[in-house]
Amino acid sequence: MLMNRRETGIFSGSFNPIHMGHLMLANYLSAFTSLQEIWFVVTPQSPLKKREDLLPDEVRLEMVRLALEDYSFLRVSDVEFSMPRPSYTIDTLNVLTKDHPDRKFSLIIGGDNWSVFDRWKEHKQIMERFQIFVYPRRGENVVIPETMCQSVKLVNAPLVEISSTFVRNGIREGKDMRAFLPPKVYDYILKNELYR
Repeated sequence: MLMNRRETGIFSGSFNPIHMGHLMLANYLSAFTSLQEIWFVVTPQSPLKKREDLLPDEVRLEMVRLALEDYSFLRVSDVEFSMPRPSYTIDTLNVLTKDHPDRKFSLIIGGDNWSVFDRWKEHKQIMERFQIFVYPRRGENVVIPETMCQSVKLVNAPLVEISSTFVRNGIREGKDMRAFLPPKVYDYILKNELYR
């Protein structure tokens, strides 16, 4: 039974908004690693971000839904919406593992998060129980000790220099940001006058 568990990567974020960089990374991970599916877990409140900077949870969830509609191997999850806030990764992974015994979950994080991973809640437990895929971020020299190489893998994903902050600022300034966003998300943002 356990041999057939579907390998599923957990990609958490506020996705405020989701952009092409997120999709490129998820597409790369599903094509070039053992991951068969990537789940985008929309975070209602990150311990590292101020609440007032975020659009409403349901709005960000809808943008992710729209972005992933045409990808069979990408899914959106609102699992953290019904969990205590702020959300911690170990708690999310525990809930997902319990609710989906047919899945083998892995964690996807950036090099910036890897550099502070020892500050995460129950970080040792995460490494013991879950595979971690680390993708490169500019300015981060990712070092994975040899003793961790079985559970932590650095992936050679293309470095995409798009951030949600860049997208939000561009929209506020009235720039045409369509090349940086999935078309349905861009239309949704314009229609609902978001980030103005």
